[in-house]
Amino acid sequence: MITVQKSISLPDTYPLKRLGRLEELLFFDIETTGFSGEYSRLYLIGCTFCRSGSWQLIQWFADSPGAEEEILTAFFGFLKQFSAVVHFNGDGFDIPFLLKRCAAHGLEYDFTAVRSVDIYRRIRPYRALLGLDSLKQKSIERFLGVCREDPYSGGQLIEVYQAYLRSREDRLYDMLMLHNREDLEGMPLILPILNYPDLLEHDFALKSQSVQEIPDPDGSAHPVLVLRAVSDYAVPVGLSWTVHAGACACRARLSDNLLTLETDLLIGELKHFYADYRNYYYLPFEDSAVHKSVGEYVERSARQKATPQNCYTRRTGVFIPNAGPVCETEFKDHYKDPYTYAEYSESLFTDPAVLNRYLHGILRLSV
Repeated sequence: MITVQKSISLPDTYPLKRLGRLEELLFFDIETTGFSGEYSRLYLIGCTFCRSGSWQLIQWFADSPGAEEEILTAFFGFLKQFSAVVHFNGDGFDIPFLLKRCAAHGLEYDFTAVRSVDIYRRIRPYRALLGLDSLKQKSIERFLGVCREDPYSGGQLIEVYQAYLRSREDRLYDMLMLHNREDLEGMPLILPILNYPDLLEHDFALKSQSVQEIPDPDGSAHPVLVLRAVSDYAVPVGLSWTVHAGACACRARLSDNLLTLETDLLIGELKHFYADYRNYYYLPFEDSAVHKSVGEYVERSARQKATPQNCYTRRTGVFIPNAGPVCETEFKDHYKDPYTYAEYSESLFTDPAVLNRYLHGILRLSV
């Protein structure tokens, strides 16, 4: 086994206190000869951690096939100093692989004493919103503008490791160590990607709201509700996207800690359907339903038992998608319409709880 430990320089890119106490966080990454923990071997484990305000790198390298047990023992002994492990897709690959290799050697090590922070799992729900071509670490690095020297993937380096075992060439050893080191150095550098779930999963505060007229291609215009809301979190790269909720398009822009949401307003008549239709009469001449306590006073010829399809009252007004939902009283265009709407008024979003139900409801349509 070869052990390498040295100081490295990493920029302060993300408030690590959100993940836990800095000196209790261990970033780690592994290199293997394949994807199966039953049939492949582990040849390199690397970690970065902070001590006395300085970042450190440590790597355990299996310089022979028989050194796998040594590097496992070294890593798990080192792990006892930490309360959380931070990794990229470690829940899906690295941790299960390590446990299988421990079992193969009869080693009773596990991760039960530490908390797992998986960057991959945190951002996976937002892949489409971020426009990532994949969720590989290098793809996220490109999104954030992080540059890498290493041109190889872990899979490509399996043959390099086999060649190293045969030749012991320093050049091949350096390639293997560089790849692992850059994965480790890149992991803290991609932590700013966590600002997206941080922001999107926490509450906003209303900065302003207004109704504006937006020009249409035909020269006409339509009304749009513009909400501007701020967060305690900020994103490193701005985003813009559009989602549709029924007849309304919602255009969102995210920049720094500001979310701007433009939602088409629906002006006209919609229906509110009553779920307990058996307690209502439908009045054909009024095209409306009334509760039986009132409908009993209507002539029999002017009333009929309500059905789910006609048990409604009509409302003319200004509406927005009932995302969240915003209001308990919801409106539809027709009974089977999958989209519901809420009646809009300027006072609607003065309640922070209502504002955040609406914003997060629209955001859920985006991911």
